[in-house]
Amino acid sequence: MDADLDLLLTSVFVTADDLLPQRQNNAARSVTDAEVVTLCVAQAIMGIPSDRRFLAVAAKRLQHLFPRLPKQPGYFKRRRKLADTLEWLMGIFASQSPGFHDDLLLIDSTPVECARSRETVKRSQLGDAADYGYCQSHARFFWGFRLHAIFAPDGTPRALELVSPKIDEREIGLVLLDRVRRHGGETLLGDKGYAGRDFAAKVSERDTTLVRPRRKDEPGQGPISRLSANASSRSSGPAKTCSPSNATAPAPCPASGNESSPASAASPRQSPSTTNSDAPAVHWSTTAPNPAESTI
Repeated sequence: MDADLDLLLTSVFVTADDLLPQRQNNAARSVTDAEVVTLCVAQAIMGIPSDRRFLAVAAKRLQHLFPRLPKQPGYFKRRRKLADTLEWLMGIFASQSPGFHDDLLLIDSTPVECARSRETVKRSQLGDAADYGYCQSHARFFWGFRLHAIFAPDGTPRALELVSPKIDEREIGLVLLDRVRRHGGETLLGDKGYAGRDFAAKVSERDTTLVRPRRKDEPGQGPISRLSANASSRSSGPAKTCSPSNATAPAPCPASGNESSPASAASPRQSPSTTNSDAPAVHWSTTAPNPAESTI
């Protein structure tokens, strides 16, 4: 089916409207929380970073879907109030994507630069959280954060983490891997930054196979694959049966795979009973959002 913006926004609105609790009538609010969430999705898809320019374009292209649009200041305030709710809904939307259950996982990180000049660094309110780091791909230092992510091949986000650039990406990679809902036997594809015996061993303990490019100081050609402990035990030697001598049929062997426990989604408080509590979130935050605090 061809991509259709109207159909996608309608599906987003219906899902958000069903999951979010109903608000009390407020004469000062021209749009609901579900409409604000849908507008945020439309702005991201249309690739318009400016709120003022996006609302001007939405007034022409999305007038049939949004008869009433908020002004730029109100839209900014409502979106900021719904930050936790947006994170939770992003996990719900991702869990409904086909790539959420894919066996191939792509892990990588990218710098998020917040300032260039020293004067800006001194005046920035991010000074308590941001830090200096080195970007290997651009061969330069930067000031800000580093975004770590695990994605499915189709682009579905499985886990995200925004941390200081001084933290080792292999350490964050293990944290993200633990947050991903896995059933065992996945393949984790990363770059040379995830090289290391300790990291490969810890990934193997999680019943996941690590695949990465070979470094220049490593012999051989082609990528390096570190099989998980369960995968290597399954591939070495003939399979053993556990059938007793007096049994007429072989008894099933006990499962040897390490199945990760599914992470339960953090649902907003005061959510209606129609909320799908089994839908796994993507764990962008560790605290449950409170949509009740989003009323302005």
